[in-house]
Amino acid sequence: MTKALNFHHLEYFWVVAREGSIVRAAEELRVSQPTISLQLKELERGLGRKLFERAGRGLALTDAGTVVYRYAQEIFALGQDLVNAVERQPAGRPLRLAVGIVDVIPKTLVHRLLAPVLRLPQSVHLICREDKGDRLLADLSARRFDVVLSDGPIGTAVQLRGYNHLLGECGVSFFATPSLADRYRRGFPRSLDRAPVLMPTDNTAMRRSLNLWFENLRIHPVVVAEFDDGATMSSFGRAGVGVFPAPSAVEDEVCRDNAVAVVGRSDKLRERYYAITSDARLEHPAVAAILEGARAGLFS
Repeated sequence: MTKALNFHHLEYFWVVAREGSIVRAAEELRVSQPTISLQLKELERGLGRKLFERAGRGLALTDAGTVVYRYAQEIFALGQDLVNAVERQPAGRPLRLAVGIVDVIPKTLVHRLLAPVLRLPQSVHLICREDKGDRLLADLSARRFDVVLSDGPIGTAVQLRGYNHLLGECGVSFFATPSLADRYRRGFPRSLDRAPVLMPTDNTAMRRSLNLWFENLRIHPVVVAEFDDGATMSSFGRAGVGVFPAPSAVEDEVCRDNAVAVVGRSDKLRERYYAITSDARLEHPAVAAILEGARAGLFS
């Protein structure tokens, strides 16, 4: 008689395979590492195959593990589809929207993008999670999110199925405290040569654009600090540490929320934002509202 598959063991395997280590999987699942190791051994014993092998400090899938991982992705994606389908049925419950947000997107912009969701006729239960793009896209593939908001499209190098929906694009504005803005506004952008600036980290689309823009103009600012998080960068800018960039689409909010002034603007720098979904068709009404609001309002 064929032994039944233990889906609890399979979920532990799936998370470990996705994260690449038992340590990170334990943090996500909120269980101890020995518990996960035991569950993996039980699954391997039941399947009669070794699923992982050591690769440096992490784990790599064996050939059998790769096969099991592909099936696990489909199984849990189908399970999430079932949950989503039930939760979207009208039964007096709020519409559920799970959104992954690439952590470099400014918080003010995120709020503007999601605002139309909260104006829908049906009440919405909004779930937001910030993380790095690769992790969010992996969870999107596993149907843990309905949509991922990103500062760049999903590329061909990423072995995950996804569909890019351009929300819009805008230029980049530079901000500083009023005293610094007065100093560097005249002669912008040449005035930024040797000026103290705050920059996004190298893994962001904005930083790559800024590097190329400065290089083309032969401007060499003094990079005082680099940030993964736009809100932290703004707080340093508010404290007068340096000039910092942000999307022009939220220029008014940045000035108001941080008590800063505009140093200058560049339409040569273009920031593009995307909604990435697992399906080409936008069947979720809240996701459709995000696109409509961005295209008709924020980036119009």
